[in-house]
Amino acid sequence: MQQLIAYIHSLTTFSDDNWQHLLPALSVQYFHKDDYLLKAGEVCNALYFICRGYCRAYYDKDGVDINTDFFFEQDIATNINSYGRREKSAFAIQACESLEVVRFDRELLLSAAARDPQIETLGRLCLQRIAARQEKHTALFKLMSAQERYEYLEQTYPEMLQRVSLSQLSSFLGVARETLSRIRSRRQS
Repeated sequence: MQQLIAYIHSLTTFSDDNWQHLLPALSVQYFHKDDYLLKAGEVCNALYFICRGYCRAYYDKDGVDINTDFFFEQDIATNINSYGRREKSAFAIQACESLEVVRFDRELLLSAAARDPQIETLGRLCLQRIAARQEKHTALFKLMSAQERYEYLEQTYPEMLQRVSLSQLSSFLGVARETLSRIRSRRQS
């Protein structure tokens, strides 16, 4: 929980009383590699703060996994549309390593936020950070070539290049695995 407390303090001021109001909405959960935090077709009922490990968000398109995001330590994984609108999720979130998360239960979080304005502020700031991340990802694909996207990941998310498999990374970048191999070899020479 210490990582979560530090994360919260990086967003807003948070007292011991605020923490006591938030605590009932939180639970620590563990997932094995390939376990699902959220399956496609389910309604998302939680935010997941990643303490250890990483997971991916992906769509199944005609039997092919299309990776749309990866969430590492200090990230919050969720489907913001499903969470907010109570719609079924079009994508899944799956553990790629053994995963330790702090789960924010949606209903308990809303109840705590109704009683404590600072928790409501925290929720709004978390959602803004998630939306900003999604906007950055969208711009990445609209404005950059595959090589530029790879270079951006090298500079901004080097842990992604170290931990994510080549096939998952190529899917995320929207290129064939062979194309990614050529980009990587050009970058290394």
